Amino acid sequence: MNRKEKAELISDFGERVKGFQAVVLTNYRGLNVEQLSHLRQRLRQEKISYHVIKNTLMRLASKGTDLEKLEGYFEGPIAMAISYGDPVLLVKILSEFIKTQPALEIKIGLIQGRVVSPEEVKSLATMPSREVLFGQVLGGIQGTATQLGAVIHNAIQQVLGTLQARVDQLEKQGGSET
Repeated sequence: MNRKEKAELISDFGERVKGFQAVVLTNYRGLNVEQLSHLRQRLRQEKISYHVIKNTLMRLASKGTDLEKLEGYFEGPIAMAISYGDPVLLVKILSEFIKTQPALEIKIGLIQGRVVSPEEVKSLATMPSREVLFGQVLGGIQGTATQLGAVIHNAIQQVLGTLQARVDQLEKQGGSET
């Protein structure tokens, strides 16, 4: 690869990493081409890209981006998974793949600008998806609102009962005087 091609590759890669939500560096040593193709295909279904790029080119392309935080990990055979959407989805796909192909190793992650250890990346895989979390929050709010409504309804019923009792009492007193 000549200098011009390297510069184009670096520029192209720099454009690809803009606006990412999550990046996970993996060590793919021990996987064959078919296994890597299967992983790429699965990631591609969710609009997640997976690139094997030379470490020196990765260092150059990461200059001036959040990826610069991972520069110390650009060693050995690594590939980079880049997600522009839900970070949890990327981690879940990698975790599912690792269950069947344990040779794939998560080296480090960069999730929404924060460097996360391999253990933290794996723990994210157990989290529910963003949509499920929103549903749980809304369910909690709805449940709280329903409980609040019931409390208010009961309080109003008690006030109305007290008022009715007083009205009945006054009617009795008024009826006995005549």
